[in-house]
Amino acid sequence: MQTQENVERFGYRQELRRGIGLTDLVFYGLIFMVPIAPFAIFGQVYQESHGMPALAYLIGMVALLFTAASYAQMVKAFPLSGSVYNYAGRGIAAPVGFMTGWAVLLDYVLVPGLLYLVASIAMNATVPQIPVWLWLIIFVAINTVINLRGIRMTISLTKTLIIAEMIVLALFLGVGVWALLRGEGRGFSFTPLFNPDTFSWPVVFGAVSIAVLSFLGFDGISMLVEEAKGGSAQVGKAMRLALILAGVLFIVQVWVAALLVPDPADLLAHGNERGTAFYDTAAAAGGSWLAHVMSTATAISWGLADTLVAQVAVSRLLYAMARDRQLPSFLARVSVKHSVPANATLLVATLSVVLGVWMSTRKDGVTLLSSLINMGALIAFVMLHVSVIVHYVIRRRSTDLLTHLVVPLVGMAILIFVVINANILAQTLGLIWLGVGVLVLCGLYIAGRRPTSPGFAVLEETR
Repeated sequence: MQTQENVERFGYRQELRRGIGLTDLVFYGLIFMVPIAPFAIFGQVYQESHGMPALAYLIGMVALLFTAASYAQMVKAFPLSGSVYNYAGRGIAAPVGFMTGWAVLLDYVLVPGLLYLVASIAMNATVPQIPVWLWLIIFVAINTVINLRGIRMTISLTKTLIIAEMIVLALFLGVGVWALLRGEGRGFSFTPLFNPDTFSWPVVFGAVSIAVLSFLGFDGISMLVEEAKGGSAQVGKAMRLALILAGVLFIVQVWVAALLVPDPADLLAHGNERGTAFYDTAAAAGGSWLAHVMSTATAISWGLADTLVAQVAVSRLLYAMARDRQLPSFLARVSVKHSVPANATLLVATLSVVLGVWMSTRKDGVTLLSSLINMGALIAFVMLHVSVIVHYVIRRRSTDLLTHLVVPLVGMAILIFVVINANILAQTLGLIWLGVGVLVLCGLYIAGRRPTSPGFAVLEETR
């Protein structure tokens, strides 16, 4: 069987069950990104972009399409779970792979905690009798049970949840457009996409560094390459489709919302301090009932749908790194009955509870987690582009310079510009995390467990 040989030629056994099709992968990516993700961070993106949130999301989508192209190339070369960790480790060098995996861990490990926290805060606002920490535990418990039952159950549930999200989004867009047609808001305008009076590249890219939070998750599709029926080709296609679909939805909804903002000057001055900017816009368009529908949908989407697939992606990354002896071996154990990395899944659940409860005691908990997550992802994406160039152009002497040199260079340049224009807190915390990773890497060398790619020699012998 070809898909099994693809895994075995890297020195591994096919332990994860293959049963996911293209539609399943696209749904998985969409639910990970959350079609209504901008609801939660609209105010912050609006403020940082100086009233041009649609432009911030458009540039974010284009930048990540370059990244998706590089993902497609590397998943074709190394069709293994572990995503960018495996691509940098095998495409450049094992120690680089460890550091890239360490950087993306900042994204993947913290994402569930952030999502659970945001959802729990929203649900506490709706049902204050139940404290934030208890809502968080409830969300974690539900998702963990579902994910331990196997990937098919997870995929089936996410399809139902994403349909519900799309209905909520259609409701908002319908009411919002109807309100604009009635003359409410500022009427139709291109200013959410481009305003010459406030435009500047540093301003826009500063906003992009926040907007990309909504896109994070499209890369999680690559984590399922060992479980995809069509292998790497199917995964690459699914990533592009999911990214484009989500990008269009994001742009349309923030465009409509930007035109309906009740008090643009106040939002530009104070941003998303109360976290209700989008819901205030919904209330202005359709009344308080619409605001409640939007906030409840956000809580369910982030607390169940998004965290459900986030837990899957994180567990696969931990599984891949443990399989290569870069993390404790118990994380590489797979449930015989359900063919899922059960120990890794349980560890993610535990970390999410501890992190979420801790951050719920801090006023800046959501901001702090968002900054860390974005920086970890952006650094890992930059290394992904470098991996394409090193593996294909330098090692394999590829003559397809457009795909293997120009596209990665453009994608890398955009991401670096986003990182440079990110806020100081995000930059500082990202550097601290990388510094800790260097210390861990040194510890692995001292302990005689230096990073290696077990299947690399096997691969070289088959060429």
